[in-house]
Amino acid sequence: MEILWVLMAMLMIGFVAWPILARRRAGIQQVEAGHPDAADPASYGFVRQELLDVRMPGPDQDLLDVLDVVQRSHDHRAAKQLLAGTEAAGEVRWQRVQAFAGAAALELAQRPGGVGETPGGQWLRVWRAEAPKDAGGAAVHAEFLVQQAWRTSSPGTDDFRIIMEEARSACGDAALLAPGDPIPYIVELSVARGLAYSREEFEQLWLRILDRAPEHMGAHLAALHYWCGKWHGSRELAYSFAEAAAARAPQGSLLAAMPLFAVFEHLPEVNLVQGFYQSEVVTKAIHGALFAVHAARPDDPMLAHVRHLLIFFLVRSERWSEAMNQLVHVDGHVGALPWTLTSDPAADYAIYRALAVAGYEANGGTPATLPH
Repeated sequence: MEILWVLMAMLMIGFVAWPILARRRAGIQQVEAGHPDAADPASYGFVRQELLDVRMPGPDQDLLDVLDVVQRSHDHRAAKQLLAGTEAAGEVRWQRVQAFAGAAALELAQRPGGVGETPGGQWLRVWRAEAPKDAGGAAVHAEFLVQQAWRTSSPGTDDFRIIMEEARSACGDAALLAPGDPIPYIVELSVARGLAYSREEFEQLWLRILDRAPEHMGAHLAALHYWCGKWHGSRELAYSFAEAAAARAPQGSLLAAMPLFAVFEHLPEVNLVQGFYQSEVVTKAIHGALFAVHAARPDDPMLAHVRHLLIFFLVRSERWSEAMNQLVHVDGHVGALPWTLTSDPAADYAIYRALAVAGYEANGGTPATLPH
């Protein structure tokens, strides 16, 4: 195994410094294309790094088509129509609300506007002005404000609090427009984290979500952040929350993978343990996530999220074949944890993919033996 690690060290500098990597995931060195030790992704049917889509964890062609129309025409109507036709309590609607809000926020960052200039994301303002009672537009606006707070200011500052309070009000407006819709309350989970809701306030908010969408994976992932040690909870509280969700998960639910996300959120404080990635806590969480993936519907919109995180842990655990089996399902899209925490998600993902290929081949694997 030492020889394998020496070979893989040629892929990047300092990869064996796991604790540092866990704290600063953006610090992984990229293998340049054409390097003699760089694995050729084409040999496995993988997409080349420069073509990886960093916007989403998996394909949603309808969303991509609408985003293209909105950003070219600056007309919100296609987005409004898409959300109106998307199941209110489903994971897809939440992902699309996030995508539209993120697109508007990115446009505004790129074109803040000035004297005589129209700021980016103006289509969202027009959407709210022309259709003030549209629940989809209200939800996107609330999520836009949340993303603006995190993008443009720091928690604890006056600017951050002002924007978050506005987002909180926007969540309330969106909830009034669609009483049975969980999305405004899911958006508010990020507000709760940013404004440090008391545990009683947070629990009341969480109960509103459970009443509307008790199995919503995206909501559980958003709530998990609140219970983490780096915010308003602890490792123990986060693990407890994740394990409770997994325990009550019905057959086929990806909630069984929640403990793996809790482990990931607390890597900086636990990965100093010798052999951590082969430890019982990680192994148990990996097995729970693998079980969830195998039992889930192939079209579950959250499946790609779980697969991406599994790739991270399976590579770290030197479970090369299993990592490759996950890669063949998600390759091409990298807009998911853990890659999105870095400044270059495609490069970070490509490093792990190259490591998986190296480990797979060192143990006798070939493109011909990899199931697709």
